[in-house]
Amino acid sequence: MNLKALIEKRNKLIADMQELINKANTEERAFDNDELSKFEQMKAEIKSLDETIKASEEMRALEEAEKKPLAKEDVKKEKATQEELESRAFEAFIRGIVETRDDPADEPVNMTKGDNGAVIPTTIIKKIIDKVHEISPIFAMATRYNMGGTITIPYYDDSEADIAMDYQEEFVDLESKVGSMKSISLSGFLAGTLTLISKSLLNNSNFDLVGFVVNKMAENIARWIENELLNGTEDKIEGLSTLTGGVTAAATNKITADELIDVQESIPDVYQANAVWVMSKATRTAIRKLKDGTGNYLLNQDLKARWGYTLLGREVYISENMPDAEAGKRAIIYGDFSGLAVKITENWEINILRERFAIQHALGVYAYLEMDSKIENAQKLTCLTMKAE
Repeated sequence: MNLKALIEKRNKLIADMQELINKANTEERAFDNDELSKFEQMKAEIKSLDETIKASEEMRALEEAEKKPLAKEDVKKEKATQEELESRAFEAFIRGIVETRDDPADEPVNMTKGDNGAVIPTTIIKKIIDKVHEISPIFAMATRYNMGGTITIPYYDDSEADIAMDYQEEFVDLESKVGSMKSISLSGFLAGTLTLISKSLLNNSNFDLVGFVVNKMAENIARWIENELLNGTEDKIEGLSTLTGGVTAAATNKITADELIDVQESIPDVYQANAVWVMSKATRTAIRKLKDGTGNYLLNQDLKARWGYTLLGREVYISENMPDAEAGKRAIIYGDFSGLAVKITENWEINILRERFAIQHALGVYAYLEMDSKIENAQKLTCLTMKAE
């Protein structure tokens, strides 16, 4: 019997009981034995129905609760618990502590062995990657592919010809003009970063060991990644090392306002919305002194800009990996950095060097990653190269 039927039966019993009372009141008498027995039976049945109805409602509530997604607070709590478990396991792994528990439910997350060491827990990887994004906007702005193996990325090249429409004479064949489909392949180059931890800090239980390792690794990784993305390494990661064209300055160590305008105008308008300038601090200092024809400075301080300055309406990012404006150097890169493809594996690994740095009273934490990078859309990026001597 369903809940609705139970409630209807209960209501019918109440009505029958009321009818017995009304009849006795009308006749101004008490219940006879049969009426009293019938009334007590109906009262007992209603009590039983009430318990059944309550049980049915509780079961329905439980079933509905299972169907509903976790509340935001519950999701945050569950996520925090997982992060705490993985952080504790990561810290124990670094400290060389092996935890075992009788109750499997209470056992911390374990480090699984990989080819180069032990795999870092997912939450720790995310913390490192998020920190790398903060430190290196170039990496954050690039188009990233998080996967292993070699991937092929197709793109449409219309640099020499493109689909076009034009006036046409009758009885004259149409001339086919179309670009071509090309592709780039991204593999993976193994790289690592080493972080040294003082054993004095290691033995201090109050020291935020996980935070220290995450920050140090992120700083080392971000600095290395940004250099590879901007400058590349021969026979390794190309990054923007193959970026051609752009503008060549008339001088070996001086940049003019007109040259900056030419650089910006070499990017199609459709890609200007997310374009930024990338240069060294010394180059920015030189450009700060440039003025337009009316005496206004080209480069302006802007509190709303991410890095505090804008040049010709676009934000300016300073990278220590960019060379200064010197003879033959590529002093400025401009454009939308989503035109740069980056493949990085999510399966980062870590290894602990406990003996190698013992004489320094330190412990080494060595992290590995695989990465590759190439230009995916050359129309989005350009550069200014200083005149060679």
